[in-house]
Amino acid sequence: MSTHAQPDYASLASDIKRWARELGFAETGISGVALGQDEQHLQRWLEDGYHGEMAYMARHGSKRSRPDELEPGTQRVISVRMDYMPPGTQHAWDVIRDTETGYVARYALGRDYHKLMRNRLQKLAERIRDAVGNFGYRAYVDSAPVLEKALARNAGLGWIGKHTVLINRDAGSYFFLGELYTDLPLPVDEPASAHCGTCRKCIDICPTQAIVGPYRLDARRCISYLTIELKGSIPEELRVPMGNRIFGCDDCQLICPWNKFAQEAAEPDFAPRHSLDGAKLVELFGWSEAEFLQRTEGMAIRRTGYEGWLRNIAVALGNAPHSEQVRDALRARSDHPSEVVREHVAWALAQQQATAPAA
Repeated sequence: MSTHAQPDYASLASDIKRWARELGFAETGISGVALGQDEQHLQRWLEDGYHGEMAYMARHGSKRSRPDELEPGTQRVISVRMDYMPPGTQHAWDVIRDTETGYVARYALGRDYHKLMRNRLQKLAERIRDAVGNFGYRAYVDSAPVLEKALARNAGLGWIGKHTVLINRDAGSYFFLGELYTDLPLPVDEPASAHCGTCRKCIDICPTQAIVGPYRLDARRCISYLTIELKGSIPEELRVPMGNRIFGCDDCQLICPWNKFAQEAAEPDFAPRHSLDGAKLVELFGWSEAEFLQRTEGMAIRRTGYEGWLRNIAVALGNAPHSEQVRDALRARSDHPSEVVREHVAWALAQQQATAPAA
């Protein structure tokens, strides 16, 4: 695979971390490819059906937990992280408490990170190639079956918390991950040790009780799954607990004590667009499909699709304080072409009726 002369790999690893910092990554680590225990954990999770409609999670088989099967020849994984919490954003708890606004997960407020990080990883690979000649690599940012949190943990970037999100003791958990699979036999870093202790705040705060035990997330109950991955009807018993969360959910991270160390994003492209860090639900519900596509261009919110966007906001409007403005907005969508949208609008109108003050 490689055509490079034998470099000093320890020196190269140090250079890679420096180049990654220069490219805007907050931290870089290097791991091997052995993920045996994580493979067992993944298998149990799939057997429990916790992946819901994400059939691709099972379809990829062992490629997810065996990097050298996904990309033959892989010996090491270079993991990087990039902080995403933009400065000046409306405080998350304030938005969640203001039930007339729509809550969008903080990672999705600005530009979609996938392409941005993949481009930076590509540049990192080019810097390595300039130093050592041609070598085998593949860059991944949520773009293939990769156990990114396990790899990042093994690379020393953090530990997997009880909510199944990676936590870094110096930077909390508000960061994206990306990987460069490579055939270079670089020295590996020490894996991160875990520091959740007896804390279970993330488990207790989850609005839909999706964290069914430490390190066990039932995606079928998770608001991120319900508002993004699920394409059909949201189970009725989970609609009220969703509150005003219309794209993703951050509660388990917001409550985590380690996020007092969270770092603000240095990347200006992650700044909120269209005031989505606290926009009014009625206004968002009024967007036409053309407006939705135009205003979410280059953003992760596109993943839910226009129909999913209206479905999610309908649920939030059903949970909003009773008002004629809300009911008018819902009635205007009651004959929407989508059966899913119509069903959620009807539910929301019934909720509004149930909370109407007595005459």
